[in-house]
Amino acid sequence: MIMPFSKTTEEHTEEYWTRHFESFLKPLIEENRNLEAHRSQPLRGDLVRQIITDLVVSPVVVADLTDNNANVFWELGVRQSFKHGTVTIAQTGTRLPFDLAAKGTLFYPDDHLKMADFNRSFRQAMQDCLDHPDRPDSHVLETISGRGTLFELFHRDEAIRRLKALLSEVDENLEVLGKVVETAKKNQKDPAKRVFFAVRLTLAATELLITHRYVEESDSFFEKMEDHYRAILSVNEQLPLWENSPDITEKWLLDYLDKEETRKELQDIKEMVASALNKLSGVF
Repeated sequence: MIMPFSKTTEEHTEEYWTRHFESFLKPLIEENRNLEAHRSQPLRGDLVRQIITDLVVSPVVVADLTDNNANVFWELGVRQSFKHGTVTIAQTGTRLPFDLAAKGTLFYPDDHLKMADFNRSFRQAMQDCLDHPDRPDSHVLETISGRGTLFELFHRDEAIRRLKALLSEVDENLEVLGKVVETAKKNQKDPAKRVFFAVRLTLAATELLITHRYVEESDSFFEKMEDHYRAILSVNEQLPLWENSPDITEKWLLDYLDKEETRKELQDIKEMVASALNKLSGVF
């Protein structure tokens, strides 16, 4: 329950808000046996962290907007940025700011004899939060999460950066593999002047794609990337052996790398990544 904690008007004193919670809202909320009402505490010191945690994890949050209290609006903003399942209420006559005018708010009357309609709607709203926790009631959360929203834009931009890094990694590995083949061939022609290639192939961007699958591609796309990952690992396992067993290593490297089939597979990987990047870049 987020609501004013101290005096907000001459009529609404600290004692008023305490009674409002203890005698009115808490009993009404706890008519639902699945709920236990807790009142938000004043914002000071280390309590802020606990309040934020409660706002994020609570299945239902009730916000009393009466008197347009700044702390209540701040807490409501935190809640609406992370989760649906929020019921806003206010005393009849409360003028809500423009930002909240479009959100359904339940108004309770001053006269307790007229409270039946509010009580009924309030109970239904809280039960609906429990029954349909993902039903949207936050314009903030709808704007920053889901398809076509800020969250997706951020996700797309991050995916584009990762794919560009992957494309750079593939290009660099292709260049390294070309030098490995070239060096191995020279060594085979003149074993007395053998040199050894110390550079290793990089896999960080490939591994990130395989483990996080941050792009929407087919299963075959990821299967090919996994095959590519294993192939690069195999080459990296051979390169440290080169100097100690040059003939065996060079034969393995040339038999595996110096083939049209292998070159085509590597080029296909590059084209797959480039295609995924182009597809993602043209989404919006």
